[in-house]
Amino acid sequence: MIHGSRDDGSRDGDREGVGRHGLGLVAVTAAGRAAAAELARVWPDARVYNGTAREALAAAVTECAGVVCFLATGATVRLLAAADLLTGKASDPGVVCVDEARRWAVALVGGHSGGANALAERVAAALGATAVVTTASDASGAAALDSFGADVGLRVEPGSRLATVGAAVLSGEPVTMYADTTWPLPPLPATVRQLGTPLWTRRDDQPDSAPSIIITDRVITDPVITGRTVVYRPPSLIVGVGASRGAPEQEILDLVDRALADAGLSPLAVRHLATVEAKRDEAGIVAAARTRGWPLVFHPAALLATVDVPHPSEVVRAAVDTPSVAEAASLLGADGAATDSAELVVSKRASAHATVAVARHRPRGRLAIVGLGPGDRDLLTPYAARELARASVIVGLDQYVDSVADLIRPGTRVLASGLGSEEARAAVAVEAARAGHAVALIGSGDAGVYAMGSPTLERADSSFDVVGVPGVTAALSAAALLGAPLGHDHAMISLSDLHTPWDVIERRVTAAAEADLVVAFYNPRSRTRTWQLPRALELLAAHRPPSTPVGIVTEAFRPGQQVSLTTIADLADATTSGATANGLDRVGMTTTVVVGSTQTRVVAGRIVTPRGYRWS
Repeated sequence: MIHGSRDDGSRDGDREGVGRHGLGLVAVTAAGRAAAAELARVWPDARVYNGTAREALAAAVTECAGVVCFLATGATVRLLAAADLLTGKASDPGVVCVDEARRWAVALVGGHSGGANALAERVAAALGATAVVTTASDASGAAALDSFGADVGLRVEPGSRLATVGAAVLSGEPVTMYADTTWPLPPLPATVRQLGTPLWTRRDDQPDSAPSIIITDRVITDPVITGRTVVYRPPSLIVGVGASRGAPEQEILDLVDRALADAGLSPLAVRHLATVEAKRDEAGIVAAARTRGWPLVFHPAALLATVDVPHPSEVVRAAVDTPSVAEAASLLGADGAATDSAELVVSKRASAHATVAVARHRPRGRLAIVGLGPGDRDLLTPYAARELARASVIVGLDQYVDSVADLIRPGTRVLASGLGSEEARAAVAVEAARAGHAVALIGSGDAGVYAMGSPTLERADSSFDVVGVPGVTAALSAAALLGAPLGHDHAMISLSDLHTPWDVIERRVTAAAEADLVVAFYNPRSRTRTWQLPRALELLAAHRPPSTPVGIVTEAFRPGQQVSLTTIADLADATTSGATANGLDRVGMTTTVVVGSTQTRVVAGRIVTPRGYRWS
């Protein structure tokens, strides 16, 4: 049976070793020391541990959140075991082993909880090695339950059956799941069935023996919860605290405990304690927060005074310049924002020297705007790949979704649509984020450049968080293939007049021409738009010589990639005559045309714009 959290609010479910920080590097051979020194130079959070392998490893494991050993895996395992350095899955640091030839970075211990899997990827990227990750959830693409929701603050209830339920998820066994509300969590496989009513309220004639996952801030004591359950405690509760001068720590803790217990709420779901700025040095409040491991947040009295509360007090106002401390502080977020997402679940309660109140805060959704790059998988950033795996809802153009299908985790809800549905995609992404989901809106290149980022964020509000994931946009991918045409000031201009009147576009091209900027033209030509590029070239040609270099790149870093160099005069002639030379016949919506400035030149077959116009 899973019961409520221990009354003392202990942090048995913590996933990190207390006090550990940074990365430790352990090496005993010349090759290993060279590799360790290389990482230490590029990673500010890394340090090399000296001494024997046993001494260095013991110190690094004790002090660091992650350890990279340039030792054989067998030797590392024996050293860890001999020194009794491993204390448990939830508290062990991540340990990665790298071989002498730098071929492999093996996640040895602490794959999820200790971050070894991510550390192995990081080491592999830095050293040109291959990461070796053997945890079952990573091999199957499913979320690992021991770290599930850790980035939004979910805590595992002590006594939960992580191994049992995790094995059921991985084997495809039916699993039931209930959450009090929607959290922006990674996806779980389709075999995990969402329930609309709490497991502990099901009648005896509704048996459900399947393994279960529960996300709630409520204490669970009903025997329907069996030994095949994982309970997560979300950071949904904020406890507001007020106290008179010299209020004892134990009195404050007892008052908080009674308030939570009477409301049937778990201490593990407390996000932080909050009080008025004037109590920053109040020893009892500071000690109470420290004892329970809860962060302590202070708010200015003027801010607290703006919060509408059910039990204001003029006595309190006279003392600390706000009519409410406990209730008002519980209703504010850590950033001081007051929103309609907070609900007072325990009104002000008082003891001889203290007051407390508890508010439940609904989670904020998460919208990641993800750029996939120009198309080549090597140019899709690791950050973008992580966000695709992190999202439970993915929204995008169907062909872009198809291009990253192998990176989308099982159970992800995919909302793909065809060309011309931009406004609908934007609306879908925003609504899903408002509903509390973890959403990834994807686009090619950089999703914020002539893509979905702008129309989507025009619809956004403050009810969800936004994460921008940059991608290699068309101008940059084309420039890389052409040489260095963007080496000095430049402009990116779309020639599509679908959303922008042509007279506005023409004024922008003229301004770029007069300013002698290199210009990268997006959307230069389509089946129905054939005259805009010739007109744009005419405007530029009036301010730069006929020999000005022009690069034409179609399908950059894709199978149909084509690159050609010409001049502004030759391209202008081709556009007006209808000729197909110089690659004009290949100019379309997947083409970027880069027109140089008066200083741009061709050097050894590459277009170069000098960084300083005074350079010879």
